[in-house]
Formats: sequence, C-alpha cells, structure tokens
Amino acid sequence: RYPEYISGTTPITITPEMMTNSDSLARTRRTSIKQAMQHAWEGYKQYAWGRDELRPLSKSGGDNWGGMGTTLVDSLDTLWIMDLKEEFYEARDWIRDYLTCEKARDVSVFETTIRSLGGLLSAYDVSGDAVFLSKAKDLGSRLIVAFDGSDKNGMPHQTVNLSAKAITRSHRAQTNIAEVGTLQLEFRQLSSITNDPSYAQKTERVFELLHPLHKNGLYPIDITKKFQSSDTDTNLESYKLSGKITFGAMGDSFYEYMLKMWLQSNKTETKYRDMYDESMDGLHAKLIKNSSPDGLSYISELTPRPKGSYESLDKMDHLACFTGGLLAL
Repeated sequence: RYPEYISGTTPITITPEMMTNSDSLARTRRTSIKQAMQHAWEGYKQYAWGRDELRPLSKSGGDNWGGMGTTLVDSLDTLWIMDLKEEFYEARDWIRDYLTCEKARDVSVFETTIRSLGGLLSAYDVSGDAVFLSKAKDLGSRLIVAFDGSDKNGMPHQTVNLSAKAITRSHRAQTNIAEVGTLQLEFRQLSSITNDPSYAQKTERVFELLHPLHKNGLYPIDITKKFQSSDTDTNLESYKLSGKITFGAMGDSFYEYMLKMWLQSNKTETKYRDMYDESMDGLHAKLIKNSSPDGLSYISELTPRPKGSYESLDKMDHLACFTGGLLAL
C-alpha cells in the first residue's frame, strides 16, 4: 500500500503525455456512454414513461418501487451532467405535475432513500429548481418515520407506508449494514437545506451503534437485536452482528458512506474518516488476495465458522467492484 494515498496524493509520476493520452481516451468513451444513455432514456420514455422501471423484453413499464417514477427520478442528475437539458426539464415537468407520495404503497426505506430522495436532492443541487426541493421535503418527512417505533433513535425499520406516514407491520427482526448504513448522506443533506437537524441526528445514530461492533475494521453484514429495549433506552449493546464479511451485496455501500460522510462534512467529522481507514486496513489485511496463475488482485469474503472464527472464501461478489472507485476517491 502507498501511504501517500491517504492524503490524496500519489507516488506515481504522471507526465503531460500520459495526461493527454488519458484525456483523449476518456473523451472517446464519454461520447459512447452518452449515446448509450440517450438510447436507454428513449426506450424508457417510449414504453414506460412515469413508471418505476422499463421491462425491455415486453416493452412495458412496472412499478415495483412504490409507483413514483423511480427510474425517471434516479436519472435526473445524470441527464444534467450529460447536458441533456431538454430531457431533464421534461422529466422535471412530470415530477412537478404527477409525482406524489399519497398513492404510494409500502416501500423499501433503503431503495427509496438512495434512488428517489437522493435523485431529488441531487437534481436540486445541480439545478436549483424549487420543484425538486419541495418534493424532497415531502418524501423525506415520510421516510424518516422509519426511525420511530420500538427502535426509536436506533435502527430504522426496513419499510414504510408513504401515504400513511407509518412504519409497516412487515418489519423484519434482522437487517444488514448496507440497508441501514446507506441513508445518511441523503438525510444529512436534507437537514442542511431545511435547517432541521433531526434528519441527520436520527440517521447518524446508526454509525454510533455499529462502530463498536467491528472486527479489525470489518463488519459482519447481518444485524439482529440482542434484547428488547424501551423507546428511550436504546444503547450500544442492543445489537449484534453476524454472518459473512463482504464488500459485496449487503455490505458494500456501508463502507462507501464512511468516506463520503467525511467528505460531505468538508473533512471536519474525522470519526467517519477514522472508521473508513480502519476498514481499509482490514480490507488489505484480511480480504485482498491474488489469483493464480495470473496474479490478479481481488476482494475475497470471510464466512463464519464455529466459536466466532472466520474462514476465507475465494469469491469476489460483482458488487464489490465499486471498491476501486472508492479507493481512488
């Protein structure tokens, strides 16, 4: 490992020629990527406009995420960054005229936060259009009720009924670190623009609860409650972690949010950077392996064994591929 990377520098000398070649290649790729986005957007617009997702084989739309135009909302910042402004404002008009939480059924707090709330907040951030802020405030006020109930000020419920502004009865006793640890950026941003600190305070509590439970900076993915506590007496011993250790599904974005929360704070909230550094140390010490015979680096997993021990599993989940970008960030 290069210690220089910790401060954002690099031990590698990058020459002007390397920069020119890299920029030229990136611009070529940029054109192809934008064309792919335009193709995907046209298909969505033609066959599934206003629906949560496009079903490409049947050329129809589906509403598996609450019926709130999830693909449309989640694509807003990409449209803006790619300078597809006509498509962006057409989507904005749909949101202004048709997006509502009043008809939405039970939804996943995790998915709706990262895709819908995150989509609205990022669209407001890049455009300054008040339509997105208004919709984000309404949605956020409904999602935050996930932190009410038996785990008040602790772990959120996995699903809420948006129209009723209530947690659902289908709450599971077990959740995972990605599901509860990938809400904070969005709600902290909502706190910032609404001057309401409660959104940040409730979601940040998750990291306070989980941090003491790590194993060499790594976190088993499954969260269960150890005992029933009162609404006002949730403490650090109320939860336990179990299951495998992975940077893939159900673990991935929890590690991502550690670093991004530190960046979001303008690098002032060092506790999140400390958590991230602990986890990266654990990643390199316990999970990084090299394939044979080619010597390619990959991120393995650890599976639990009897008496609290772990066994290495030579498998890299495809969702763990985000880690390269995280390390670069």
